[in-house]
Amino acid sequence: MTIPHQPAWMDADLQTYRDMVRRFVQEKVAAHEDRWRAQQHVDRELWREAGALGVLLADVPEAYGGSGGHYGHMAVLFEELAYAGDSAFGVHVHAIAAHYLLRHGTNGQKHRYLPLLASGEMVGAIAMSEPNAGSDLQGVRTTALRDGDDYVLNGSKIFISNGYLADLIVVVAKTDTGAGAKGVSLLLLETKNAPGFTVGRILEKLGQKGQDTCELFFDEVRVPAANLLGGVEGQGFYQLMQELPYERTILANISIGRIERALDLTVQYTKERKAFGRAVFDMQNTRFKLAEVKAQTVVARTFTDSCVERLINGTMDTVTASIAKLWLSELECKVIDECVQFFGGYGYMLEYPITQLYADARVQRIYGGTSEIMKEIIARSL
Repeated sequence: MTIPHQPAWMDADLQTYRDMVRRFVQEKVAAHEDRWRAQQHVDRELWREAGALGVLLADVPEAYGGSGGHYGHMAVLFEELAYAGDSAFGVHVHAIAAHYLLRHGTNGQKHRYLPLLASGEMVGAIAMSEPNAGSDLQGVRTTALRDGDDYVLNGSKIFISNGYLADLIVVVAKTDTGAGAKGVSLLLLETKNAPGFTVGRILEKLGQKGQDTCELFFDEVRVPAANLLGGVEGQGFYQLMQELPYERTILANISIGRIERALDLTVQYTKERKAFGRAVFDMQNTRFKLAEVKAQTVVARTFTDSCVERLINGTMDTVTASIAKLWLSELECKVIDECVQFFGGYGYMLEYPITQLYADARVQRIYGGTSEIMKEIIARSL
């Protein structure tokens, strides 16, 4: 991986950890990408293997089953997966779901679910988007109305990562349909033995074909009142907003991993590929274009490392995280598009890693908050 300098958050122990994670990613993830794309989901065994290695919730305290590290450990995992070309293993969504629990769950909820998520025994997902509500979470129509000791969940969700394999889903729902944002709550749905809960088809996507992105349906699904995240109704919108810096820094880490991979693949290819009697790399246009990409990559890496450091020390804010998500995801698509051009016709063939990167990258500007939403958040700070 092209890392131009040693960031402040990367010490010797973390470098050893990176080496271990890289071996795991190469042996257990990258080697199976083609099969996972064909079956549209990873093997459940991968979750258990990652859990046994301690990488799923590396930044969660040991008291809750995590590895007791910090966000730098998670950043290593996200970057190594991205650099290896993985887009199937939904560990980023799993980690975000766990952090809703860690930050906002009751003591009982944390002790019950976090160890199971850390071990990979449970796969986590977050159900936000609906057919008529994507970025506008206040507009969700899924309801969770109290009935005795339960909430009765009705509605549907779409574009849910980990939806096929998920054992625990953080569901965004209205517990008070007349209160707007103040009526939104998060419920923890255990999918096993949940009458009325149905997983729809795995959606056919432009890229990230190994990721089990699904539709979910709730028809009179009863969820114990004890599974209201935090135990207080109407806190859902606040809880969602509080976790945005974590989520958007993750997406920045994924973007920088893919940007560095695209550059390395293209430099290697242009040095090997001959045209008009010489290597494509020896042509001035190639060198100048790749020099621009290299400069952009170094700047992006430096900014991403700064964001990682801020998340570790607790100073990351929503605006900076939104800038990171906007700039890195837009740059990712731009850089990979530039790189594809150097591969000519081969750059249009999915058997080439650069082409797979191109297909996988596009959604980065959409999920986790669209680029337009990021601009709106940033504009409010001006």
